[in-house]
Amino acid sequence: MAIEVGAKLEGKVTGITHFGAFVDLSGGVTGLVHISEIADNYVKDVKDHLKVDDVVKVKVINVDKDGKIGLSIKQAIDRPEGQPAPSSSSRERTGGSGGGEKFSRGGQERGGRSFNKPSSSRPSYAKAPSFEDKMSRFLKDSEERISSLKKNTEGKRGGRGAKRM
Repeated sequence: MAIEVGAKLEGKVTGITHFGAFVDLSGGVTGLVHISEIADNYVKDVKDHLKVDDVVKVKVINVDKDGKIGLSIKQAIDRPEGQPAPSSSSRERTGGSGGGEKFSRGGQERGGRSFNKPSSSRPSYAKAPSFEDKMSRFLKDSEERISSLKKNTEGKRGGRGAKRM
């Protein structure tokens, strides 16, 4: 049986790696289900979703010239026509703490910038600071940082009263 792109087949998981799972299709042909094609949600560890000897339904998504077969479990799922696959943009991104903490806090993203659209549809160019204003603010900030750095490092030179010759 020739394996064609778009075909839905059943196979047996023969091996699991950190980047995906190998699935044995009919006739001893093996394909790879990449970690990104295992489930609709984020997959941190393949072993949380699959085990060796599991029978899974897969869809062939590509066949390379050298015989490598790319498979997908999430694309093999039959969905009703009115229900699209969940997209990554509709999912909430969470922080590394695992506590479900959102990146967005109080309407502002990290870095203190708010990405909410202004109430009017036209951009307001009059409110934006000019290049000269930005440069003067940058120079003032950098001079303050340099003077602070000099104050903190001047007293640390020489070390324990040693005299220089």
